[in-house]
Amino acid sequence: MRIPPGTLLAAQDLRKAYGSTQALDGVEFSIHPGEIVAVMGPSGSGKSTLLHCLAGIVPPDSGSITYGGREIAGMSDAGRSALRRSEFGFVFQFGRLVPELTCLENVALPLRLNGVKRKAAEATAREWMAQLEVDHVGAGRPGEVSGGQGQRVAIARALVSRPRIVFADEPTGALDSLNGELVMRLLTEAARSAGAAVVLVTHETRVAAYSDREILMRDGRSRDMEHVI
Repeated sequence: MRIPPGTLLAAQDLRKAYGSTQALDGVEFSIHPGEIVAVMGPSGSGKSTLLHCLAGIVPPDSGSITYGGREIAGMSDAGRSALRRSEFGFVFQFGRLVPELTCLENVALPLRLNGVKRKAAEATAREWMAQLEVDHVGAGRPGEVSGGQGQRVAIARALVSRPRIVFADEPTGALDSLNGELVMRLLTEAARSAGAAVVLVTHETRVAAYSDREILMRDGRSRDMEHVI
């Protein structure tokens, strides 16, 4: 694959196996700044494995992943951790909020880990919670809010440090259709306002409809639907 000009993140000939199972078999991927790309496919097609490799969580067996001109696989563990903390944001199916912290403290957490003072971090967190329409649950803990509210808190946490890429793995998978539509609308609006690209893993066409482009995964292989005639 020839990497398109201006690409923010690109993967070439990506391969990853777990025992005898080939999770990724020569996958190609690219995303531009501010673009929303949906990675679609059935369960077991390699969607989540691709996301974890792109985000530097799981190393591929072979192939290259280039972010901003840097080869992620060649970075140290500390370097990849710093990248995930400052330039990548994450939204998972079940939110993964810290239950001991309030919702406000959860959103402010990435800033606090990066050395921002509590008052400033929480002020920024409140702004993002207001944008995601959950500023009224800031004092509550994750177990005290609804699933849809919790997921919007998780999105605010993902965006609070203004990452360049947000990785969203089945962000509406645990929600009913009404809350799912609300979460997707707010996620895409907030990401666009922050200028963040979004890698959106989903098996639902209604969720993929919020993207600019779709990558179809099947049996560990990828196909860019924009280039299918």
